[in-house]
Amino acid sequence: MVRAPQQLGPLLRALRRQAGLTQADVAGQLGVSRQAVSELENRPESATFERLMKLCAVLGVEIALQPRVVSGPDMAPEW
Repeated sequence: MVRAPQQLGPLLRALRRQAGLTQADVAGQLGVSRQAVSELENRPESATFERLMKLCAVLGVEIALQPRVVSGPDMAPEW
């Protein structure tokens, strides 16, 4: 479960590597530069939702939304 932008980048990178893909491979499938894929992995909060959805399709994963369980005042949204 991803709750902060800082968690999404490393997860995307790990999923790409697990799929045996390089940044160049993903860039080719997305129709963007390798640098754009690097930016997605390093600063996912700057990506459009459409770009994230396309990346998920390339990686063979999906995004699932669910209600957030809040258990106290220290659980404020991190976005």
